[in-house]
Amino acid sequence: MGMNSMIRAATLTCIAALLALPAMAANVKVTPLGGQEGEFCPQDRALVFEDPNGTRILYDPGRTVAGATDPRLGKIDIILVTHMHGDHLGNAHNKAPNSGSCASPDMSVSAIPNSNAVNIALAKKAKIVTGSEMPPFFAGKLKANGGDPKNSILARFGGSVMVGGVRIATVTAVHSNGLDPDYIGGELGKHMSEAGIAGYVGEATGYVLTFSNGLVTYLSGDTGITSEQEKVIRGHYKAKLVVMNIGDGFTTGPKEAAYVINELVKPAAVIASHANEVATSGGKVLPGTKTEAFTKAVTVPVHVPLSGKTMEFDEAGKCAAGC
Repeated sequence: MGMNSMIRAATLTCIAALLALPAMAANVKVTPLGGQEGEFCPQDRALVFEDPNGTRILYDPGRTVAGATDPRLGKIDIILVTHMHGDHLGNAHNKAPNSGSCASPDMSVSAIPNSNAVNIALAKKAKIVTGSEMPPFFAGKLKANGGDPKNSILARFGGSVMVGGVRIATVTAVHSNGLDPDYIGGELGKHMSEAGIAGYVGEATGYVLTFSNGLVTYLSGDTGITSEQEKVIRGHYKAKLVVMNIGDGFTTGPKEAAYVINELVKPAAVIASHANEVATSGGKVLPGTKTEAFTKAVTVPVHVPLSGKTMEFDEAGKCAAGC
């Protein structure tokens, strides 16, 4: 082979390698921010989704994200909150990653009256995207703390917004959604607490995210079985990846959640969520757990969200790395 031929061959090889880079990078990364590194624990809700374009979305920060200074957060552009319960909004949180234990989570730092979600949004200058009647609450909290109330963005049922190259829609979740009077404070909050009533912020929601690589992901939030999971999530949005609550008692249990996956949404893969149990030890699912029952009942790949372990999903919802 002559020198010119060798140069041409090397050039073509370099071009081919460069052309392959976007394909290699075109996965959505999902990183759980749970209570204990490498485990799936009772309070674990929070997930960070990273779009191939670099947009980073924090889903339901809850109590396991150690406030706005948690080093695991990095850049956060968008925060999603499905409803106002403390384990999702974050009425308290751990003092540092991995503090406490899986069985006895650390929730020693109060986030009242702002919430963990609001404090993170303020520090990161992130946008909070919610539906129902929740945006005014977040706008008020942002404004009261020197933030921009316009960073609270509405995506109400049936509509969607494009933020950071990711399309975000809210969908029905059958669950309660009262706002604890502690977030309101003052005389009003005191009287509400004494009367045993919560603030009205509309219905709870789930989310459908359409990422820039084409992956459509359904985040169930806390919900029971709904007909919309077939007609809307599968029929209209055609979700390929699902984050599904399995905790029972307060939400769908493992059998009900498996029915949602197998018969209604029919995605390519599912990430278990909100198990309300010590689900793993050494990163392995424990026998007799709800997580094990769900895994055995589902007919598509089930991915257990081990804290700190990043998974990558392609546009078809299949795990490409880290699973």
